[in-house]
Amino acid sequence: MQARHLSLAAVGLAVILTGCTPAPAPAPAAPDTHDADVKAIKDVEATWVQNFATKDADKIATAYTDDASVLITDMPVINGMAAIKESLKPMVADKGFTITFSSDRVDVAKSGDLGYSQGSYAMTSTDPKTKKVMSEKGKYVTVFKKQADGGWKAVSDIFNADGPATVAK
Repeated sequence: MQARHLSLAAVGLAVILTGCTPAPAPAPAAPDTHDADVKAIKDVEATWVQNFATKDADKIATAYTDDASVLITDMPVINGMAAIKESLKPMVADKGFTITFSSDRVDVAKSGDLGYSQGSYAMTSTDPKTKKVMSEKGKYVTVFKKQADGGWKAVSDIFNADGPATVAK
């Protein structure tokens, strides 16, 4: 009988001690890099505009991840760095081609690994049929992914015109 009481006492003591075990300390909060990340994406876009002005497809493409996608009106999705570079080459070879863009909204996920920019663009290019330089205005959204080195690159880029292109002035 005494062994039975001793067993019950041992179980009771184990239950009590388990309840007294301190909870594991919470993991330290990750530093808040939101504002720095937003600025970094804005800086990537500013460099990207400068790279477009060089008309160097390889330099322009450095803003994209290797597996990025570009979605342009009236075209199939362009997937991957090689395809993006190939699509840029005839665009930048056009003597009438120019593009500028600027974001009016940039944000980064709380996790700090994805962000986006949204804004407007103005582009000129030569119409292959009429040989006239055309002007187009539109809007875009670009999704950025933080890279292992802490930099940001575009993983998905979509833009479309506000309306039909018009003859440039």
